[in-house]
Amino acid sequence: MQQDILINWSPQETRVAVVETGAVQELHVERTLERGLVGNVYLGKVARVLPGMQSAFIDIGLERAAFLHVADLMSSVAARHADDKGEPAPIVPIEKQVFEGQSLLVQVIKDPIGTKGARLSSQISIAGRLLVFLPQDQHIGVSQKIPFEQREALRQRLLALAEAAAQDGKTGNQTGGFILRTNGEDASDAELGEDIAYLRKTWVRIKEASTRLPTKSLLHQDLSLLQRVLRDLVSETTQTIRIDSAEQFNQLQAFGQEFTPSAVNKLQLYKGERPIFDLFNIDEEVGKALGRRVELKSGGYLIVDQTEALTTVDVNTGGFVGARNFDETIFKTNLEAAGAIARQLRLRNLGGIVIADFIDMTREDHREAVLSEFRKQLARDRVKTMVSGYSALGLVEMTRKRTRESLAHMLCEPCPVCDGKGSVKTARTVTYDILREILREARQFNPREFRVIASPDVIDVLLDEESQHLAGLSDFIGKPISLQAEGAMSQEQYDIVLL
Repeated sequence: MQQDILINWSPQETRVAVVETGAVQELHVERTLERGLVGNVYLGKVARVLPGMQSAFIDIGLERAAFLHVADLMSSVAARHADDKGEPAPIVPIEKQVFEGQSLLVQVIKDPIGTKGARLSSQISIAGRLLVFLPQDQHIGVSQKIPFEQREALRQRLLALAEAAAQDGKTGNQTGGFILRTNGEDASDAELGEDIAYLRKTWVRIKEASTRLPTKSLLHQDLSLLQRVLRDLVSETTQTIRIDSAEQFNQLQAFGQEFTPSAVNKLQLYKGERPIFDLFNIDEEVGKALGRRVELKSGGYLIVDQTEALTTVDVNTGGFVGARNFDETIFKTNLEAAGAIARQLRLRNLGGIVIADFIDMTREDHREAVLSEFRKQLARDRVKTMVSGYSALGLVEMTRKRTRESLAHMLCEPCPVCDGKGSVKTARTVTYDILREILREARQFNPREFRVIASPDVIDVLLDEESQHLAGLSDFIGKPISLQAEGAMSQEQYDIVLL
């Protein structure tokens, strides 16, 4: 299936949409101010060594000096591995390994928080799409999340590819270890080979920069979203990569020619008058993806609820009555929903446990056809998914690997009115809360008058439907109760002033 990639760039934000058959399938967003430092490699300068804490402060050009513990020094990491006799070597004290004024190649492993500086390590690791490169180590490993029975075969395959690439010698670096990431489990030899070449070439650039640039220089930064488009999102089915910034277009061309030559010919500078995302109504689709209800073309709809633990998707027929009988109506709705759910998972970037509640089907062949279609649609996802089939309650259980924040978590925040509950008390409920609160206050205090300040809707209920109860309460406590509408208050907010 042919796809197009659209890039909307601004100094504040980069947005990337992956479009297939005229519909947006994925949306990636990166905001300049929210980019962290984790993964950045610096040529630091040792500012201070603290033997009592077995740590050192390293100046890497940030506002606050960064922190390096002895356990994160490369020599200490190596010492933790067992020696030939199977016993770990003792860790050398930090004061015997580093000294003030020394230049040190370091990588940020934790962003600065509050008054604390960044946490550093001198063991460099460079993440690729499928692999993690360890240039100072010779270890070949496989992610622990990959099933145990597959790890050894994958490790041997990766070892052979790494040795073949080392003998080729085109990258200028013949050493270093690799760890296969979870999403590399099903990768081809060609894809793994491309990642090995890219990572080794990146390390060569870092080493070259460390000999040329002064201390406190940034030598390597994790790829921006723009660069990850060329490395991670482009495939054989990609027709065009259109970007609306001439400056970023030139930078992408330069990056692509060095690291991803096959993608360069697909780059296009968009010069149209309309905003690039308007070509496929992407902003409108994003707005829909932030809502609970997703309409289906047949007239049915999905209800998507994202919680902390899992995501649930409920399928409903809605107004769809076009099939010959009820079973066919349900079957066709579920078939369409299978593709729609898979698309919504990609578009919203929902990860973790997902429960899909398809409409109950009586025929076994219908159930299997819907499950088969669901798996077929999920196979298009670049993120790893696993479907376990129907549960005893007829629910389809699946998992999708978490790769980044979901679209809703990235673009939204909890509602200040409902505090994230998704609903607010009715005006009548708040009215009764107010009446109880007045009675509670009257038993503790003896003011001249009670004044209720609340939203207009609540005041309307007090003046109309609950006016008799309000008057009865006033007589019971022996104090007048006045009302004041405040338009700035939400429905649940109110204040009782003692005058």
